[in-house]
Amino acid sequence: MTEVKAGPVPYIYVCTRMRVRKSKLIPREEYLRMLNMGLSEITRFVEETQYKKEIDELATAFHGIDLIEIALSWNLAKEYQSIQKITPGTLKDLTRAYLRRWDIQNILTIIRGKLHGERPGKIKEVLVPAGELDKAFLDRMIEEPSPERIIESLKGKAEYPLLSRLFEGGVREELLPKAENELYKQFYADLIAMARSGIKGGRQFLDYLTLDIDITNIRNMFRYRADQSGDDIMNVAIPGGTISPQMMQRLLQIRDRNEFIDALVPLMKTRVLRELLETLREEKSIREIEIDLIKVQIAEMETMSKLHPFSIHPILAYLEMKKYEIFNLRALARGKESNLPPDRIRGYLVI
Repeated sequence: MTEVKAGPVPYIYVCTRMRVRKSKLIPREEYLRMLNMGLSEITRFVEETQYKKEIDELATAFHGIDLIEIALSWNLAKEYQSIQKITPGTLKDLTRAYLRRWDIQNILTIIRGKLHGERPGKIKEVLVPAGELDKAFLDRMIEEPSPERIIESLKGKAEYPLLSRLFEGGVREELLPKAENELYKQFYADLIAMARSGIKGGRQFLDYLTLDIDITNIRNMFRYRADQSGDDIMNVAIPGGTISPQMMQRLLQIRDRNEFIDALVPLMKTRVLRELLETLREEKSIREIEIDLIKVQIAEMETMSKLHPFSIHPILAYLEMKKYEIFNLRALARGKESNLPPDRIRGYLVI
């Protein structure tokens, strides 16, 4: 596919293409229908959608849940790579930088898989080569004989300096959560610096990053409140949002739920987030809260896309909606494989 050059007409073209692709995503009523299907029926349904090519290619080698899982990962990676090819100018730079989050996920998945003695084929099944690290590079990483060699193979990549410092004494399971937190903090810091560098479209990009960081930090605060582990929220708090990590730490000292929400609501600049927080006064599971936060994030991204129809927003909105379509289909397939009742599976869907 030929890459699109920068300019006003290509920007209009690519943002229009995102709206067309979004219109092809699976609607809510189809997920409700799938709740009453078996795994084989869901597989046939998926094969009749935009996932047909991947299902057909993999059907001779995989079956059941494995077929669904790998087909979805392949489709997501190819879709993200395709979007990067048609995205012009600085929109391409912003999109590529944002998709680097998949590099972090893939690196950590490979390291964990190696530590747990997983076979290379099993690790490969769950990777999504949608970032800078392509399929060939990830395949080479998987074949490395040890976690330490995996990290050495990343020399020259953005993640290498942090990982080599954290694991200087060797890769240990207990250090992986810290590595994950630090990698994502670095990721967001890099994106914020890029958005503030004067790059065209940087202001709209920064608006989304603020929303994304706020959602992540709110989710982590509710997790910490539920867990009551005494761990320091500063370990996972991401700077750059509406509330600082220091403020998050002070808020978490408020144990009464209503008082906590009373203190948090006025700090939110986004109306939909303030409204959502008001609904969280009632007791909800962490899973329910996370799903609610995701729905608010997607709804706010839709609003941003309408306000700035020829910007980075339509691209980011589609990337997230596509990701959660994959998330929903996986939840359905895994739920059916585990014989969970439809109501329980529905609780995991973002619809």
